Amino acid sequence: MSSKPDAPRRADFTFLHPLRVRWAETDPQGIVFNGNYFLYFDVALTEYWRAAGIDIVNDLSGGEAESFAVSAHADYYAPAVFDEMIDVGVRLERVGNSSMRFAVGIFRGEQPLTGGYMVYAWATRAEPRTPCPPPADLLEKLRGV
Repeated sequence: MSSKPDAPRRADFTFLHPLRVRWAETDPQGIVFNGNYFLYFDVALTEYWRAAGIDIVNDLSGGEAESFAVSAHADYYAPAVFDEMIDVGVRLERVGNSSMRFAVGIFRGEQPLTGGYMVYAWATRAEPRTPCPPPADLLEKLRGV
C-alpha cells in the first residue's frame, strides 16, 4: 500500500512511543486487527500525558471537571504485523472551548501505517453537567511535550 497525501508524517510528532506488536493483537494472518489500533492510540496517549508530567489518576480525579473520549478516528495505510516494533506519535492538535483533539500517527520507521485522532471533551462534575474549558494547567503541560 502506498502513502496517501493526507497520511501523517513522523516528523510532525515530537513525542513517539515504541510498541511491539503482540500475538493477541493480530488476526490469523499475523496482521494487527483494525480495532487494536485504537488500543495503540490509547496507550500512546497515556504515555504522552505522563511525559507532560500529568498524573492521570491524581490530576484528573479531583477538581470540578473531568474529560471523556467523544470521538476516535483512524485511517489505515499499511498493516503492522506480529512481533515488529512500531512507533506511535501523539501531539495536541487543537484546543476548543471544551475539548482537545490529539493527532495520532503509527509508523514503521518513516512509513505511516495508521493516522487518526482522538477528541476528549470536558464537562463539570456537578449536575447538571455542562461543557467547560480544559484546565489551563493541564493544557500548559501538554503544550510543552
